Amino acid sequence: MVLTVIGEDRPGLVQTLADVVTAHGGNWERSRMTELAGLFAGIVVIEAPDDRGEAFRGALHELGGVLHVGVHHAPGRSDAPTGQVITLELLGNDRAGIVKEVAAVFSRHGVSIDELTTDTREAPMAGGVLFEARLVAPLSDATDLDALRADLERLADELMVDITLAAS
Repeated sequence: MVLTVIGEDRPGLVQTLADVVTAHGGNWERSRMTELAGLFAGIVVIEAPDDRGEAFRGALHELGGVLHVGVHHAPGRSDAPTGQVITLELLGNDRAGIVKEVAAVFSRHGVSIDELTTDTREAPMAGGVLFEARLVAPLSDATDLDALRADLERLADELMVDITLAAS
């Protein structure tokens, strides 16, 4: 199952969640967690015994005063792409719509984004705010990497940002 968690950031949140997972025979498999704007948020993949599902959900619900936890059943990924994985790094002046435009290019090419990390920071010496993003996406064998690269380069020119694309 997949848990989504969010709560006011403070020490001990991960331990609190891990205690509940372990107490109900669960195994913490994968997670992505971060602090953003004073809130702690994350996604956790848990393997838990079916016979403890209701008790586990109840214990997670009781964390509502500390962490709000959503429980989702993971469908798995039966159609996982088998081709290359690309990593895009973007840096430029911050403005509304950058993520929308980049995501639209990937969507038009039928590419699903596996990871996206974004941040803003003060531009050294020049003033203003810089936007930076790192995106990881697997490509299917049918993806035209040259066409995707051309569309991203066109977009970089339009948005006046630097984009680095690496395929592995």
